[in-house]
Amino acid sequence: MAKAQRIVRARAAAARATKKSHPRPAALNREFGVRLERACGQLRGVARMLAENTYCIDVLQQLSAVRRALDRLALLIVRDHLESCVADAIMRRDAQAKITELVETLDRFLA
Repeated sequence: MAKAQRIVRARAAAARATKKSHPRPAALNREFGVRLERACGQLRGVARMLAENTYCIDVLQQLSAVRRALDRLALLIVRDHLESCVADAIMRRDAQAKITELVETLDRFLA
């Protein structure tokens, strides 16, 4: 797929995304950005390693580092979701829908 098509699809997906009921703290957004940039840098390293015909095991180790970085980011996002969106739903006595949504998402994420 061409880069322009990927950008258009990513922007369309972002436009369809549901907004949080209240904004995340700026410090948390910065932490998300730092962790995402770290994973992107590691992924660029994998691309470079593949282009340079690096030994397979070394590439796999770098891919493992990318996955760990993304998993740590995902854990922060889950924690934020629990502490904000789910907690708000509990206060409104409407928690079951949020819990079901989170369980289904985790099922897809961990499968």
